[in-house]
Amino acid sequence: MDKRIEKRHKRQVARAKAKVRTSEPDVRTPEQIAEARAASKPSAQQGNAAHLPNTPQRAGRATGVMSAGKTDA
Repeated sequence: MDKRIEKRHKRQVARAKAKVRTSEPDVRTPEQIAEARAASKPSAQQGNAAHLPNTPQRAGRATGVMSAGKTDA
């Protein structure tokens, strides 16, 4: 390998190693983890419509403004 390329690779590897962050361990008890999971679950009352917008569904073509296109003149 060329010395210049080898030095560049060595710097890139060193920078990549410096950017690596390890995650902190989860110090919660199993009971706390179970409670957090239960609290983050969506409620059954919302159903599947919770993520849908409040606009009515329209079938067929979109009703947006359409350009007429280019014409030869």
